[in-house]
Amino acid sequence: MKDRKSLVIEAFFLVWILCSTVPMFSAHQVAFPSQTRSLQMIPLNEPCVLPGWTDGKYHDYDVTREMLVGFNDKYGHLVSVFSLGKSVQMRDIWCIRITNENNTSHKFSCLYDGCIHGNEWEGAEACLYFAEFLLINFERNVTVRNLLNTSEVYIVPFVNPDARQKDNRFNQNGVDLNRNFDVHFGRFLGGSYPFGTLFGLIQIRYLYFPKVLLVTNSGPHPFSEPESCAMRDLQKQLRYRDFSFYLTLHTATHDFRCMSDKIIRSEYVLSARELAIFNYSKYWVQNHTEYEAYEDKGGFGFGSSTSYCFKECHVASFCLETYNDDPWFRHGRHTHLVHWMNTTLPIFLYLLVNIENFHNWDTPDIEPVLPAGVPPPP
Repeated sequence: MKDRKSLVIEAFFLVWILCSTVPMFSAHQVAFPSQTRSLQMIPLNEPCVLPGWTDGKYHDYDVTREMLVGFNDKYGHLVSVFSLGKSVQMRDIWCIRITNENNTSHKFSCLYDGCIHGNEWEGAEACLYFAEFLLINFERNVTVRNLLNTSEVYIVPFVNPDARQKDNRFNQNGVDLNRNFDVHFGRFLGGSYPFGTLFGLIQIRYLYFPKVLLVTNSGPHPFSEPESCAMRDLQKQLRYRDFSFYLTLHTATHDFRCMSDKIIRSEYVLSARELAIFNYSKYWVQNHTEYEAYEDKGGFGFGSSTSYCFKECHVASFCLETYNDDPWFRHGRHTHLVHWMNTTLPIFLYLLVNIENFHNWDTPDIEPVLPAGVPPPP
């Protein structure tokens, strides 16, 4: 009988042969509306200020925790900071909820998160930047005040805190957390597979076939990891708080992504109305920021947090890919941090001013008037 090592080697060769013979999918142009109706305008009622950040000053896990505690101390009537659970290495997965606690009227909720891949630092930074923007403008800006009177904004800067500390894409168990959700799970041709460990000792984090396919470790089964479980539980809890939309922050392909209607053997159903809402949102981003609408190529799906949120919670789910130099394994700090934070702000605000429209699956045609200098020139 063949030993385990021989079987593993043969399996790898079989996978390589399969991948090398898979035809590439043709690209489809995103169908945008040829024109939109006149957008409603939600002014920001100057004065409106931007956070006083400086380039090169990133926030690691410990600094972020101190920052969130500082927000809670200074803006107690607006901020609630709590842990969603523990990571593999027992770090808290912090969440900040921002809303006017003194206003008890009906509110819609939304969720922003970052750093599900620990080497994609800008996602977490954008979350923190937006949180600070809302807090420092609540007293000075009527629009921000009204938004926090009618919305609950949940922000999770570090979904994957262990990996952020090590500047690594994968969690401590070697799992790609954005392949660990219970939707399109473990589809090899979608770029994920439950590799596990070699001989029970060596983590198999990914297989890379240059110019053909990159396959990352999805974990042994859906929600095998504490970090993905924490996000699943939060999303499900928000269903009871008029959950309206979800935005996850990644790097680095510089585009805005929505749900796809081209997934092979899709585990969710996307109606024509919902597709129109997603296309409208991409149309707005492409025409009002430097980010492009993602060109939907279809495929097999891969266990992502956005697909799961749409499938289970039926809310508008988006992914924003901010910029750095490499979409997979670029590490560390990047230049012009403040510039990239200000490129995300229009998208954050556009989604938030349309929170009720997204909840009702109505056209998100409310357009925010942005602070001076936002968005910055490319």
